[in-house]
Parts: sequence; structure tokens; C-alpha cells
Amino acid sequence: MSPIIKSAKKALRQNPKRKIRNIRRKKRIKSLFKKADVLISQGKIEEVKSLLPQIYKSLDKAAKTGVIKKNKASRKKSNIAEKVNKTQKKS
Repeated sequence: MSPIIKSAKKALRQNPKRKIRNIRRKKRIKSLFKKADVLISQGKIEEVKSLLPQIYKSLDKAAKTGVIKKNKASRKKSNIAEKVNKTQKKS
């Protein structure tokens, strides 16, 4: 059954595109965090610090567009910064 109302038809066209975009944003966040974790475990603090702005940007963009909630973005930023600071103090 296809929609009758014009706006519902448009929504039907938009939803798959938005879904793909949202999944892409989530995957980018996950891959950046994995990359950061690997670098932290290797003790490459300077490389992680250069990666932080990218992580922050992708989190902020995801929160802005509603892919993740604002508090989750803040929490993730705080956690990654805390990990970096802890490993920096150990070195």
C-alpha cells in the first residue's frame, strides 16, 4: 500500500536517504573512536590529540542533526578527553 498524501510520498522518498546518512555518521564516530583507542593503547598521544577535533566535530554534527542526543555527544567527548589526559599523565 502506497501513501496517498503528497507529504507522505515525499517522506517515503526521504527516509532511505536519511537512514543511509545517519548510519554513515554513526559509523564515522565509531571508527574514529576505535582509531583513537588503538592510538591511546600504543601511547601515541600527539596523534590522538590531532584526531580529537575530528571526533568532536563528528559528534557535534551527529547531535545537531539528531542522530545521537546532545548529552551522549557531551559524554563521549568527555570520556575521550579523560582517556587522553590519563595516558598523558602516565607518560
